[in-house]
Amino acid sequence: MVGITDYGFYIPKYRIKVSDIASQWGKCSEKVENTLQVHEKAVAGIDEDVLTMAYEASIMALSSNKNLRSEIGSVFVGSETFPYAVKPTSSSLGEWLGLSHDYLAYDTQFACKAATGALISAMGLVKSKDISTALVCGSDKANARPKDVLEYSASSGANAWVLGRENIIAEIVDWTSFTSDTPDFWRRSKAEFPSHAGRFTGTPAYFYHITRAIEKLLQKTSMTTDMFAHVVFHMPNGSFPLKAAKILNITKEQMHQGYIVKNLGNSYSASALMGLVSVLDVAKPGEKILFASYGSGAGSDAIIFNITDKIVEKRKNFLKMISEKTYIHYITYSRNMGIIK
Repeated sequence: MVGITDYGFYIPKYRIKVSDIASQWGKCSEKVENTLQVHEKAVAGIDEDVLTMAYEASIMALSSNKNLRSEIGSVFVGSETFPYAVKPTSSSLGEWLGLSHDYLAYDTQFACKAATGALISAMGLVKSKDISTALVCGSDKANARPKDVLEYSASSGANAWVLGRENIIAEIVDWTSFTSDTPDFWRRSKAEFPSHAGRFTGTPAYFYHITRAIEKLLQKTSMTTDMFAHVVFHMPNGSFPLKAAKILNITKEQMHQGYIVKNLGNSYSASALMGLVSVLDVAKPGEKILFASYGSGAGSDAIIFNITDKIVEKRKNFLKMISEKTYIHYITYSRNMGIIK
């Protein structure tokens, strides 16, 4: 058995309401909120970035076992907003955490599924027994061009996952991945903000890859969607995951706990995994979770988790912690995100 043995997360305390962003640009806030199904989003502080947030999430993940740091054999960080174009974030994270120097480290990039690809790679290393323990982080301080529709949802956050073969709380039962060259979203070298292909990001991109990855995984495991207590999809906005669920005959009840985009926005590589964090708050031993990330460019990783009785002692009270927040106005948001100096 290989799977998640512990986890952590970090959500910045700052929030900005979608209505404030809409008002800034003379847009109808009610129309924007109804279309995107997002009410507010988390915003990193001016002194926070991918590394600082990944560190906070990792500290939480490692806090229950003092000896764990000496056992970690790999550190992977997935993001699309790394602080350096050339300089690894993973090695800095390992140094900050006080790990030994005997670990494999690298950063991964595949838009919003950068961290789930790293999770699958880490699982392989642990399963092969090349290492006993792996640390994987998804972290992003997602930015967007002012006035662009992405500005309403692009948010900040991080999560961290410890993988191992003992004391597992969520076993990785199986996985599949579906990939194609579909350029729905991109950011060129040295470009400050990402670009996207509008509605093209939907049907030929997000929905196609999510549904194909899920269908392949269900066929591979001879399972059906009604066997899962919880389902989590990547959440670029509030409407896309609900539409994907409808296509796959997944109920609102199954989606409910992991559907946190309305109040947190889309933290890019941390987004789908943040939904998984929320589910672990309530998932019961024996329940199964169907999970699918999505990354533009494009691909989807689908994973089945099986919850064990070890979950009870590792819950983090995610929903309570994210309720502690401070609202900011657009001018403060712009400074925090480096849009204005």
